[in-house]
Amino acid sequence: MSRPRLAALLLAVVVLVLLVGGIGRAEATAAKPKPAFPVTIKAANGAVTIPKRPTRIVSLSPTATEDLFAVGAGRQVVAVDELSNFPKRAPKTSLSGYQPNVEAIAGYRPDLVIVRSQAGVAELEKLGIRVVQLPEAANLAQAYLQLHQVGRATGHARAGERVVTWMRARIRAELRSIQGRSGRLSVYHELTTDYYSASSRTFIGQIYKLLGLKNIADAAPGGGAYPQLSGEYIVASSPDLIVLADSKCCGQSYATVAARPGWSTIDAVENRRVIAMDDDVASRWGPRVVAFVRAVAAQVRRAQT
Repeated sequence: MSRPRLAALLLAVVVLVLLVGGIGRAEATAAKPKPAFPVTIKAANGAVTIPKRPTRIVSLSPTATEDLFAVGAGRQVVAVDELSNFPKRAPKTSLSGYQPNVEAIAGYRPDLVIVRSQAGVAELEKLGIRVVQLPEAANLAQAYLQLHQVGRATGHARAGERVVTWMRARIRAELRSIQGRSGRLSVYHELTTDYYSASSRTFIGQIYKLLGLKNIADAAPGGGAYPQLSGEYIVASSPDLIVLADSKCCGQSYATVAARPGWSTIDAVENRRVIAMDDDVASRWGPRVVAFVRAVAAQVRRAQT
């Protein structure tokens, strides 16, 4: 082989080696997963940067507690507030989310605190404790967003995505099962035995709207997100469905409702479409909202059979 040909062949080999090596390095770089931390969460109290995976989390929000355990961050939780009663293995304490004792919270040496309200946020931040405020969700989209945020903040982003995907699929299935059935049905949601209710301006009211139900609280005198209705107004409205979110706190059931003066004439009572829900399931916006949607949808199907 002539020298020019040999030189050209060697040059081609060198170029090929460099090219293959470059491609390999590019593939390795592309395949390298993006680090989970630091991560910045856009919370109600501003943008919060979490430098590393938290290992001592304090939750002062019952819904956040449910979200934390749902995404697999339960082992990172060292304390939850007095109202966080689900799941049972959550490390429940006497901490309050409404009147937080900053000193008591700091005593758990948290590297992340998740709260619902602004109470105590500034004081905790002054101590150098990272706080993420996740207020009450206004609708399902915000509930899904908070699950994503909890997942990313704790190093369980993919698990958070899986939980949201599961919720979306289950709720879509329930909506399909009542498609075209709920347009003329009305609902009364009872929060307390003195007839406080939830209008469409609340998270739970948005769920009823999604299900195609007419909420009698929307037209109540005085309006507002949580209007107090009168017994006369409820009887006159004669809702097709009654959902009791005071079954656990106040022992309400179909029997107690049917025994109320004049209530036996209400359509929901006559047709035994009274749902005694777990108070917590009916007031939180975590993964268990699926159970709430399923229970209401079942009564809608029953009403239209």
